[in-house]
Amino acid sequence: MSVSIAPAAWPMPHAVRSPGPWVFGREVPLADGAGAPRALQWLLQRNCSITPGQLGAVYLSLCAVSLFIGGFFFVQGAPAVLAFAGLELLLVGLALMLFARHAGDRETLTLVGRSLQVEQCFGSRVERTEFAADWLHVEPAGGQGSLVQLSGKGQRVRVGRFLRPELRGAFARELRHALRCAQAPAGTQTDPNQSPPR
Repeated sequence: MSVSIAPAAWPMPHAVRSPGPWVFGREVPLADGAGAPRALQWLLQRNCSITPGQLGAVYLSLCAVSLFIGGFFFVQGAPAVLAFAGLELLLVGLALMLFARHAGDRETLTLVGRSLQVEQCFGSRVERTEFAADWLHVEPAGGQGSLVQLSGKGQRVRVGRFLRPELRGAFARELRHALRCAQAPAGTQTDPNQSPPR
């Protein structure tokens, strides 16, 4: 018997770093132009390995093959095969349509000045909420690894559905750090390039 030891395939969550100061967010311009003010944006979305367009192409090729085989058996005198192939394609098409409807689900958080705008898209439903950074609380909705709850001035939103549970705490810390930077008065020396605390 032999024993082999291999290093872990995945890095630890605390080792995830990006070239800039933000791990989950990125700075985006608010308007066209070189000197335009910038906002900080977090885009949390589903990890889809296939786009709805690619899925449609796969479905059409599946239809062509199934209908060709069903047509062959129809010509040979077995019409039930074509009927069952049509029923199968209808059910597969409905399942793929439900998948494609939610493939674009996302949560977008945009920090502009002292305002955090949250946009949540689930299927055809879009919900927008705006918070003042001065009054915003960022906390876990439940225990460790639960969704991140944003609350302030009577509004409450839960975000982080599309993040792995072990990364939600790091995301919440980064969001709190960005909110502290936004709340700092203009003359205060708060370095936005400083990494958020771990």
